Amino acid sequence: MYEGLKGFRDIYPGEQSARRSVTDAIEGAAASYGFREVATPALERTQMYVDKSGAEIVDELYAFEDKGGRAVALTPELTPTVARMVVAKGQELSKPIKWMSTRPFWRYEQVQQGRFREFYQTNIDIFGSDAPEADAEVLSVAADALTNLGLTGEDFEFRVSHRDILGGLVRALATDPESVDTAAAIRAVDKRAKVEEGEYLGLLTDAGLDREVAREFDDLITGVETVADLDAVAAAGGDDVEAAVENLRAVLGAADDFGAGEFCEISLTTARGLDYYTGVVFECFDSTGEVSRSVFGGGRYDDLIESFGGQPTPAVGVAPGHATLKLLCQRAGVWPEETLSTDYYVLSVGDTRAEAAAVARDLRALGDDLVVEADVSDRSFGAQLGYADSINAETVVVVGERDLENGEYTIKDMDSGAETTVPVEEFPPESGRPTYEDYE
Repeated sequence: MYEGLKGFRDIYPGEQSARRSVTDAIEGAAASYGFREVATPALERTQMYVDKSGAEIVDELYAFEDKGGRAVALTPELTPTVARMVVAKGQELSKPIKWMSTRPFWRYEQVQQGRFREFYQTNIDIFGSDAPEADAEVLSVAADALTNLGLTGEDFEFRVSHRDILGGLVRALATDPESVDTAAAIRAVDKRAKVEEGEYLGLLTDAGLDREVAREFDDLITGVETVADLDAVAAAGGDDVEAAVENLRAVLGAADDFGAGEFCEISLTTARGLDYYTGVVFECFDSTGEVSRSVFGGGRYDDLIESFGGQPTPAVGVAPGHATLKLLCQRAGVWPEETLSTDYYVLSVGDTRAEAAAVARDLRALGDDLVVEADVSDRSFGAQLGYADSINAETVVVVGERDLENGEYTIKDMDSGAETTVPVEEFPPESGRPTYEDYE
């Protein structure tokens, strides 16, 4: 007996049906804004991730040498891949480019609640627009996806920040701005809620801030709760920070107009740990705090396409991870039921295979979304009825030899157990979704 690999999951039909409903809600929200689906490869050259994140990233990858001697890795994220795709056909693509994709990714990391080594997420990205409206649209798509699932503003919140505010403040407050590692300071902010205060301040001093300056910096970013509070930050940071503050205000204003503002709050302690983020960033959190970690996040990455050899191309995106989203939906009581759903089971009794198959075909022709099963195991009446119950069939259509002699079928409602008969020539109708109630 073989065991599955740690961090890789077997997903059975009941759970998968719930996951499909969630995926459909996310993709449906994105499609309604004009995002188009792309498909991407499972393997990329390892060097692409090294160039983006440094050589140490290899320890977190499923990386190996293929039979052609190429260093390759299972894709740990989508952003580098879509950046490569934009570079490859950038001149042919109409701007803005709006893409979405749902697929698995792989990272060799510690397995914990809501985090696996193989995981699924939906990526939603806009390339070619640096306007605040693009950031706001990404926030709105994410909000619509969550509300489509039944979540409300009492269930989730978007904590919105700006990387240039953080970086500008660090440089403005530092005793020696030239010696400050701005990226390291922003990574320290990203770890703020995950480490002790002393360790956090130590990370800031390691990045080049004096201890007292580090405290002043932290007081400034934690003191912002409203748009009005940004004035003090802008005053402390100089022109660069003032420009970033105005951009953040513009994004939040557009989010209000697009209907996502009610879910947004300013949180300058939100930083996103990846260095390629450049402007507005945000993370989705459970409003109640029961799901303690970020559900998902997103933000702007204006320099990535150029770093991959393309023309300067601003970009912004979001990537809901399905495992952590499930935790939020379960906490809020809106995770879809993990049950099978079947509209019709066509039960064959005696030598009626041809007639039963014809009924099943006619029922399927009534609508693409109808699920119709029929016997493929030559089972008895009782065994077929038991199977119909196990797959939650709503209606059973009995096609038996005696029924056919009388020119009729038996229609059984599985919920109540009630049944009736219907003339062969009247079932199924040319349209609709016939059930027991239509013939009782």
